[in-house]
Amino acid sequence: MKMKNTMRKPVTIPVSKLRPFEGHPFKVKDDEEMNTLIESVQTQGILSPLIVRPIENTDAYEVISGHRRLHAAQKAGITEVPALIYALDRDSAAIALVDSNLHREHILPSEKAFAYKLKLDAMRRQGFRSDLTSAQVGRKLETADIIAHQSDDSKTQVRRYIRLTNLIPELLEFMDEGKMALSVGVELSFLDEQRQYDVLEQCEINDCTPSYSQAWRMHKADREGLLTKAVIQDIMCEEKANQREMFKVPMERIRQYVPNANVKQAEDFVLKACEHYRKYLRNRDRDSR
Repeated sequence: MKMKNTMRKPVTIPVSKLRPFEGHPFKVKDDEEMNTLIESVQTQGILSPLIVRPIENTDAYEVISGHRRLHAAQKAGITEVPALIYALDRDSAAIALVDSNLHREHILPSEKAFAYKLKLDAMRRQGFRSDLTSAQVGRKLETADIIAHQSDDSKTQVRRYIRLTNLIPELLEFMDEGKMALSVGVELSFLDEQRQYDVLEQCEINDCTPSYSQAWRMHKADREGLLTKAVIQDIMCEEKANQREMFKVPMERIRQYVPNANVKQAEDFVLKACEHYRKYLRNRDRDSR
């Protein structure tokens, strides 16, 4: 979408007049990456201007791109930031916000899910078709084609991500943490809220998440009107590989050493660190003889 730039050059705007885009799906975390950004802002300032739009009937502006930079500026005590002002209505701004963030290097499944949903709703209000959410694979959808063409995902994948917006927050968090696959989340998204909480309870009791086979069977039972808490318990009590005894370390502790690692990369890092430490102990014992 082509944006009309009200100001040809960046202007300086007081931080106090900037508002986060209401309902934007991208999380702004106080993590190691944010600390690095804060240090950069403190030493070099904000190198890339924010993109904002005027909020109707006010002297304030809504941020379209640059929420992390704004947060870093606030943390650094900076009172003014450079910004490009674009005259956009809210729906056009929502589409621009999604398009400007979807190509980030690190994006969580929940962020992508709600980003696609935000863009879908905006496009629907602008007159596009939007029958995207009824099935995992299926019929031709003009809106899905448009969204997929503007992203790195197929139209089927776009629809699957949008399905995830029907998950309860706790199950979405499992996906963000890499504990549950996209295909599993899609199947569970068809269950109503109470049944999803029943699944969550079994996850906590059995210290595991469902396999795709288990999620598919729960979805199938739900379609047939046979899914109960007892059925969920029976399915989830089956022994699986991810129920075997495990030693757990919080991801935030590992990310002190590998800030951008996903779960698999963090696991590999810990195993390699253990191997190096074992070699160190062997060499130390040998040298002390």
